[in-house]
Amino acid sequence: MASGARAVGALAALMVAAPLGAVAWSAGGLRLSPADLAALRFTLTQAVLSALVSILLAVPVARALARRRFPGRGVLITLMGAPFLLPVIVAVLGLVAVFGRAGWLNGALALAGLPRMDVYGLQGVVLAHVFLNLPLATRMILQGWQAIPAERFRLAESLSFGPAQMARYLERPMLAEVVPGALATVFAVCLTSFAVALVLGGGPGATTLELAIYQAVRFEFDLSHAAGLALVQTALGGAAALAAWRMARAAGFGAGLQMAPALRGPVGWRRGADTLAITLAAGFLLLPLGALLIRGVPGLFQLPDMVWLAAARSIAVALLSTAVTITAALILALAVARGGPRWLDLAAALPLATSGLVLGTGLFLIVQPVMAPTRLALPVTILVNALLALPFVFRLLLPEARALEAGYGRLAGSLGLSGAARLRLLTLPRLARPIGFAAGLAAALSMGDLGVIALFAAEQGATLPLVVQRLMGAYRTDAAAGASLLLVGLSFALFWAFDAGGRRAAA
Repeated sequence: MASGARAVGALAALMVAAPLGAVAWSAGGLRLSPADLAALRFTLTQAVLSALVSILLAVPVARALARRRFPGRGVLITLMGAPFLLPVIVAVLGLVAVFGRAGWLNGALALAGLPRMDVYGLQGVVLAHVFLNLPLATRMILQGWQAIPAERFRLAESLSFGPAQMARYLERPMLAEVVPGALATVFAVCLTSFAVALVLGGGPGATTLELAIYQAVRFEFDLSHAAGLALVQTALGGAAALAAWRMARAAGFGAGLQMAPALRGPVGWRRGADTLAITLAAGFLLLPLGALLIRGVPGLFQLPDMVWLAAARSIAVALLSTAVTITAALILALAVARGGPRWLDLAAALPLATSGLVLGTGLFLIVQPVMAPTRLALPVTILVNALLALPFVFRLLLPEARALEAGYGRLAGSLGLSGAARLRLLTLPRLARPIGFAAGLAAALSMGDLGVIALFAAEQGATLPLVVQRLMGAYRTDAAAGASLLLVGLSFALFWAFDAGGRRAAA
């Protein structure tokens, strides 16, 4: 196991380092043109605005969820915990259905005689990023409220603290600890977003670095220029990921007795404010999905044949990349849990420092002198998707692997249980539940990814997210909505199948 884990860790590090090395080698210096500087400014501007708006909206929503109890609260919080399962291209299409030129909102504004809203450009990119990251930010901040021991709230009530004193002595210190990490995390996610900028951005004034890299490879075929931009993007992404990691920490309220939460919501206008925050957040999240459902059902009956072929490719890519990710993450997690070298932990986290498009650019540079990159579109997509999911899957499996080793490691060693027998009789049965959940997450992430495939795929080798983007670009909105609905259904079906399989195996 130790030698195998070292080999897997070294291979994972090499699969990140080799593309980045190719990018650095091919970069024609870091001289940025005015258009490149504009893309850099737009990238930073939209990421800062998206992060700030997401956090500013998430704080009142998280506070309302923390201190109110109502029917459906658990379902809504579950929705807040699954932002990564929704394919980005589908979320964008849902937003266009509500906020686009022919969307519901502009229809209502036209009836009221008010000017229409433009969903494209900076405001559209920020809107989409807030839609995608508000659930994540809310869930992170809600965990901060839930981490305050119930005894602190009971003590505050015994001292007759009102809402102002509760906020001053309990809530604001918690927010000071939690918000910077949440802000940095959302900023890092928005910094490397590609599909949002591809559909809602574009043009000289609304181009991100990721989109500029894509344009340099696909349309200009200026690989040196693309490599230089990729270096800048890697530096920004690495700095943002490091900041998110350093800032994410729990509030220092100490431990409690694990009692039920004792936070009681104040009455009066604050009850109305909490109700309004929850209602607006739920509407903002659910309306685009409802619009997509309404528009997508008729579109299911007019899907071109290429959609079904692309769906089959996406399923194959998702299954193969999930198998690679789960195998690598399980080997690394078990080795780290058994006291393996610390660099294995770092190897699993390395993909967080880059993005799929940057890795794809590096692999394009490596492959292009040898053969046509389109011939390796699906294998490269599988590899990159597996790498990008590795940090998340590893972090999901590591605590469970440590608990398994602490509870059963010495017993298994005394019985001479090792190798395949230990894996079959102990590891897989005990870790079936987290493995199933992690596999479902990895499959859904891979199913909805629109990144490296956009660089490599030819006309006949597209996956389903790329076909959706092409249908939208051709203004075939009904077919795009139907294909998007199919993509959502397949993504959630894969997640459910793996998760349910893991729970059944653990029963």
